[in-house]
This record gives sequence, C-alpha cells and structure tokens, in this order.
Amino acid sequence: MGTGAEASFFVWGAPGAGKTHLLRAAVAMAADRGVASRYCAQAALIDTDPALLDARFIAIDRVDEADAAAAARVFTLYNALKQSGGRVVAASRTPLAALPLREDLRTRLGWGLVYEALPLADEEKPEALATYARQRGFDLSTEVIDYLLRHGRRDMPSLLATLAALDRFSLASKRAVTVRLVKEWLQQELGLKDTRK
Repeated sequence: MGTGAEASFFVWGAPGAGKTHLLRAAVAMAADRGVASRYCAQAALIDTDPALLDARFIAIDRVDEADAAAAARVFTLYNALKQSGGRVVAASRTPLAALPLREDLRTRLGWGLVYEALPLADEEKPEALATYARQRGFDLSTEVIDYLLRHGRRDMPSLLATLAALDRFSLASKRAVTVRLVKEWLQQELGLKDTRK
C-alpha cells in the first residue's frame, strides 16, 4: 500500500499486461497488513453493502467500462475513502486522459500515481512461467517452457491458464510436467490428433 499521501493509484495497459494481477496482489498485501480491503472486478459491481463501506483499501478493475451510474458510485467512493484516509486503486485498458468518464472522476483518479502496465517481453516470459510454476509447487524445465512458447498462445493470461491446467493434469496423473505430458494434455484437452511430431 505504501506510506505516501496519495489517495489513489491508477494503472492502465493493454489486455494481458497484468493489471488484474497487480490489483489482486495489492488487495492481498493490504489485507496481510490488517487493512480492510476489497477487490471489485468492475466498477458496476460497486454497491453500498457494509463490507464495502468498511473497506479502507479498494481496488476497482476495468474502470474504463463504467457507465454513468457506476462512475458516480466510484466518484462517491473515492471521495469517502480520501476523506477517511483510505485508498483506491483503479485499472483501465485506456490511458487516463482518454477515459470515457466524467471529468471530475478522471481528475480525481489522476491525483495519485498513474502508471502504464506493459506486457512482458518474450525474453521475460520464461522466468515468469518458471516463477509461477514454483509458486504452484512444481518445477518447469526449460524444454517445457520452450515448447509452450513455441506451440501455444504467447499472452501471459493464456500461458498461466495453461500452466494451471497442466498442474492439475500432472497431479491427477501423478507425473511431473514434461514435454511428453504437455503433448498428452494437448491431445486430451484440445482434441489434437497428433502432437508427437
């Protein structure tokens, strides 16, 4: 959460750049520090339930999709949190200056820190995949990583979803994640006729 005086943090970037991951991580970090926190998958989900009103740290994803009513709720929530010393973290696929939101809300979201989240470069993806696998409790060889990057979708959400599915498949079959296991999983899950070539 940091110790600065900013009441907000705004992050924008292309789909798959990791914005949702950052918001969820920020909420988890705030909760670990004992701060009442909440993640909202989109601005339209903001309501007036007591759990939200008691939160001191709120992360709002996809704020660029907010309609007029949702934008009004975000505006009210932002002002209430700023007055009480709380924090708002918001994410968007659109830069702040181009957000299709009411001007007073865009201004407030811009009062804090504003960053662009950039997707990982191809040379950074192997380390990210290996780290994700270690966090899930298994090792991922260079050969498996190379195979995934050559034969699958290369965006991080797809790669991480594939690793999660491979982890479940390896646990069910009681085998390590190898290129052979990846090929078997592809045959079974995706219906490919022959991935052994």
